Amino acid sequence: MAMGARRQPLYDQLVDILTEKIDHEFRPGDLMPSERELSERYGLSRTTVRLALQELERLGMVVRQHGRGTFVADRSAQTTNLMHAYSFTEQMRELGREPKTTIIEFCEMEADRNLAEHMGVRIGDKLFKMKRLRAADGIPLMVERTYLPFRKFLLLKRPMIEHKALYDLMEQDFHEKIKLAEEEFFASIARPADAHILGIAEGAPVLDLVRTTYNVNNEIIEYTLSVARADQFKYKVYHRRSE
Repeated sequence: MAMGARRQPLYDQLVDILTEKIDHEFRPGDLMPSERELSERYGLSRTTVRLALQELERLGMVVRQHGRGTFVADRSAQTTNLMHAYSFTEQMRELGREPKTTIIEFCEMEADRNLAEHMGVRIGDKLFKMKRLRAADGIPLMVERTYLPFRKFLLLKRPMIEHKALYDLMEQDFHEKIKLAEEEFFASIARPADAHILGIAEGAPVLDLVRTTYNVNNEIIEYTLSVARADQFKYKVYHRRSE
């Protein structure tokens, strides 16, 4: 394919070419050509090639390993099974990825009408609110806004959620046994604030997720609204026919 024949930036054209090869010629784990080889093959500067590889890495199509090179990512392994895994941290570790959570906001607030209806509390009841950025292998994946009933987690402090997974805190520190988590998701587009945090373009496709978590007494102990990058998440749901 001739480079530079379109108005599309050169590095973006190279992304398209390499994406085509990844989809049809390469296999997961294959070593990609080096920056020098790609530069010579397509008549591009090393800077342009580097930008293209960085974009492919951002899209989750390749994995770059310092001192070793760039490898085709196994995207089939990035499927999330909604039937049994509801913890982001557990999901990422099961996929061999390194999870990281950044606390953007942690505060107390009063439930408005919408939150009261979804959480089974009264308007004005105190809630904990936390806003978190979830990432894996250094790539921003999801922005979560989580609401917890204050009366269930009176002693919850910010350092606690900075050093321990939320569901582990619930069960181990506050003795709230989780019974189930309901989750629905639907296609949407990135709003400006979320797009900035996730490092994607405003209006880019995203998945909006709504999770409601119940304890063994069928009380709602978590209500979370999430925005996930559509280029990084692929969901699989198993439907098993009853006997």
